[in-house]
Amino acid sequence: MNPIVTVQDAVTAFADFMEPTDAELDAIEREMPTILADVDLLDALIITLDRTPSELDARRIRRARRRVLAERRELANRTSGATGGAA
Repeated sequence: MNPIVTVQDAVTAFADFMEPTDAELDAIEREMPTILADVDLLDALIITLDRTPSELDARRIRRARRRVLAERRELANRTSGATGGAA
């Protein structure tokens, strides 16, 4: 008969290394406006899934798309300015 051995020690042994580093957290913080703009666009699109979009819905989606593009542009400009190169 084989004894049943838990693998928790092997799984949790690397738990400290699985946490995000400070650099990764800073990158997430820099990307947060873009992430939130993407979430707003998804919210606007989800609202229209079960119905025909009204003019107000269409404007909301267009506005959200423009915001996503603007935030992505700003993120690209910030990251290219930080590295000193062209994006």
